[in-house]
Amino acid sequence: MGGRVSEVIAAPTILVGVDLGLPHFDAELEELGLLAQTAGLNPVARITCKRKAPDAALFVGSGKADEIKQLALLHGAQEILFDQSLSPAQQRNLERQMELPVNDRTLLILQIFAQRARSHEGKLQVELARLQYLSTRLVRRWSHLERQTGGAGVRGGPGEKQIELDRRMIGEAIKRTKERLTKVKKQRQTQRRQRERRDAFNISLVGYTNAGKTTLFNALVKARAYAADQLFATLDTTTRQLYLGDAGRSVSLSDTVGFIRDLPHGLIDAFQATLQEAVDADLLLHVVDASNPNFPEQIAEVQRVLVEIGAADIPQVLVFNKLDAIEVERRPLQVEDSYEVDGVASPRVFVSARQGEGVPQLRQRLARIVNELQNSVPNEINLIENDLTED
Repeated sequence: MGGRVSEVIAAPTILVGVDLGLPHFDAELEELGLLAQTAGLNPVARITCKRKAPDAALFVGSGKADEIKQLALLHGAQEILFDQSLSPAQQRNLERQMELPVNDRTLLILQIFAQRARSHEGKLQVELARLQYLSTRLVRRWSHLERQTGGAGVRGGPGEKQIELDRRMIGEAIKRTKERLTKVKKQRQTQRRQRERRDAFNISLVGYTNAGKTTLFNALVKARAYAADQLFATLDTTTRQLYLGDAGRSVSLSDTVGFIRDLPHGLIDAFQATLQEAVDADLLLHVVDASNPNFPEQIAEVQRVLVEIGAADIPQVLVFNKLDAIEVERRPLQVEDSYEVDGVASPRVFVSARQGEGVPQLRQRLARIVNELQNSVPNEINLIENDLTED
């Protein structure tokens, strides 16, 4: 008999979204579907419902949980995936009622990050976030130990000891991973100090995931960093030198991890070393998918995370990418203008990173800004020196 090439079949998955009255609710579950496909799942059906508040036990309530279970049976689904974060108790209760694995958006993003991390630092950061998530799920993962209780009059027993053992092991693993990350962070700080001594000007690319940051990075520095039309194609920070002819000098350009709505806080903490590139930048290139109708919400989400990591006050240039994907009648009349973000007008440049349209104008704009920011530093130094002289 001839051998067959085995194929990995994506697990049929039911997508569930709960509208709690928040403005960013994705009624079509489009982003969750893209995340599921990125993680190797196969969304076969989607279901949404409205609630004023999550049900404490099942998040969606018993009636809706039964409806989801029937939908899963109808489509032969092997997994249920929620667009919101579930508590360990809700996750455990849903699995018992539906008799299927139930996961949430947080675990999905963690899985994607684990698949995509390439550098030593990236893998450490993902491992830390995964361990922190797992530490809150021991009650669910070890539910089979509930039967292993002690005899009459004995509180706990072997089951409790096993849970405590695993909690201690995970706690030690978290401690070790944090220590290793601290060393990596010190190495990055040393590298940054070396760049500062070389009078380096640092520009970081930030933006919502799949906005085209890496494609723009490649177009600007003629690099070959991995870029794909998918969520979280890039997780590890890549830095290259970008020569700006009009400024007569080179600058450091860094490509960073993409942002996303409801990014787990554990990941923000775990990726602090990577996002530090954005915090320490002299200028941010905020890349926006101009073809996405939800780009205002995506801009707001990026701004929210920038505030959280302490990078909100760094000057920005908005790069509205994917100009080639906009209908002709909706295209801008000029490549450069300004756009207001949080009440502040920022320069905006329209580009197609894939086709190169607008990239020369972006280079010219960057050169002007670099010259302006550099010229402002000596002025500030002169003011300080004058103040000292007067004193």
